[in-house]
Amino acid sequence: MKLSLCLATHNEEENLGSCLESAKQIVDEVVIIDGSSTDKTVEIAKKYGARVIVTNNPPMFHVNKQKALDACKGDWILQLDADERVSPELATEIKNVINMDTEKLRNYEINLPERELFLRHERLIQSDVIPAQAGIQSKNTTVYNSLDSRFRGNDKVKSLNLEYVAFFLPRLNYFLGKFLRYGGVYPDGAIRLVKRGKAHFPCKDVHEVMKVDGKVGWLESPLLHYDSPTFKRYLERNNRYINMMVSQFKEEKLEKNFMNFINFIFYKPIVWFFSTQIRHKGILDGWQGIVFSFFSALRFPRAYTKYFFTRQP
Repeated sequence: MKLSLCLATHNEEENLGSCLESAKQIVDEVVIIDGSSTDKTVEIAKKYGARVIVTNNPPMFHVNKQKALDACKGDWILQLDADERVSPELATEIKNVINMDTEKLRNYEINLPERELFLRHERLIQSDVIPAQAGIQSKNTTVYNSLDSRFRGNDKVKSLNLEYVAFFLPRLNYFLGKFLRYGGVYPDGAIRLVKRGKAHFPCKDVHEVMKVDGKVGWLESPLLHYDSPTFKRYLERNNRYINMMVSQFKEEKLEKNFMNFINFIFYKPIVWFFSTQIRHKGILDGWQGIVFSFFSALRFPRAYTKYFFTRQP
């Protein structure tokens, strides 16, 4: 078996069918870990021939994502969220890449048209400069062991002769009727294609964190992410992320003092908004880019205020 598709779901009847439809031509099996959905999610999954395992729905959703990875039997695993779609171009690219040998993959990576953009983004992810953006990029921060990333553009890569075991997929995020390309949103790299047994979710943080043992590359074609087609859906996801931030503040026992008040209420949101709008050219995405930056910046004061007025146990 060559390629497995896996998802962790909970009440995704509106999204799941389109997601599975977009990938059905290239996958050999579909594995779904469902967190006891109360809608038609399981019914839709079985309609597409998925192997469905129903379990609980833990607050740390990555627990179920790891269960999905563990249940796969394919040599390669495509891990998706229900609101993501595999574009036709990406489907073709995935099919080609998983059949390449190490040398062909190395040459393929070197000749990627947007290689420099992807590598800059990767370095920012590694250094944790790109924090999760509420609603859209809340699932993006990725940590991995990639010797290749330390020798990019260096002949030492040849001598190491490491095997590619995972790939970042650039994502186009759909926000209020438009795919965002600026404001630091694109390429929104997320590791989605991995070799079985070479990647896992540590499940220790509010951000989606995947750890990979080996060499990580990039694919060129975008994964389409229909995260926020309406403002209502954006706010729902944004609110869930705010609650996760509050939980993290509690775990870290963040001090409720004057410096943190200034930092979260004023400094962080102002810096974030103008950085995404000016430095990262978010204004070029039109009014959608401005709205996204504004509400993304508001996550700092909203989360800290909620935490501030929460009684400690």
